[in-house]
Amino acid sequence: MSKRHSAKYKIDRRLGENLWGRPKSPVNKREYGPGQHGQRRKGKLSDFGLQLRAKQKLKGYYGDLSEKQFYKIYEEAVRMRGDTSEALIGLLESRLDAVVYRAKFVPTPFAARQFVNHGHVNVNGRRVTVPSFRCKPGDVIEVRQKSKEMTLVLESVGLAERDVPEYIEADHSKLVAKYVRVPGLGDVPYAVRMEPNLVVEFYSR
Repeated sequence: MSKRHSAKYKIDRRLGENLWGRPKSPVNKREYGPGQHGQRRKGKLSDFGLQLRAKQKLKGYYGDLSEKQFYKIYEEAVRMRGDTSEALIGLLESRLDAVVYRAKFVPTPFAARQFVNHGHVNVNGRRVTVPSFRCKPGDVIEVRQKSKEMTLVLESVGLAERDVPEYIEADHSKLVAKYVRVPGLGDVPYAVRMEPNLVVEFYSR
């Protein structure tokens, strides 16, 4: 098992939830955390504990972003008009790696980051290798011609475990997607309950 996969499954085990709704998640078999103390009975979480857990879930979901990266996105959300928690979700979903994942070109957010990094994606006809690149409504994201026959891509497109959300139009025959609009929390098909309002509370302390 690759380091990336083991890290992904460790996040699931640590949080006790199948974050991405994957059939192979170890949480489907063992709901307790990893390590020798994983089976200890969990006490009731404090308000701070609930907020921290909400942050870990959201940060982990998008490929386990670094604290610096995640806080930078939060700061940007604070500066935007309207609900900060909704803005936070909109900014996270506008990342190029998130759009590539949502379009089902790859099976996981971890694979999406690597896929973009390795130069397999064009945005509006230009090659982009930065996973955090901000997509705007109307942007066209396409798997590069030489990458369209990759096993990873062909298998992911055929996965029945998740659907492409309404804010993305995807043509899997051409491996092209259009980012239609910035979504709100209610639009995003999370496999578990996300609470960005608790993340805002965490950073507002």
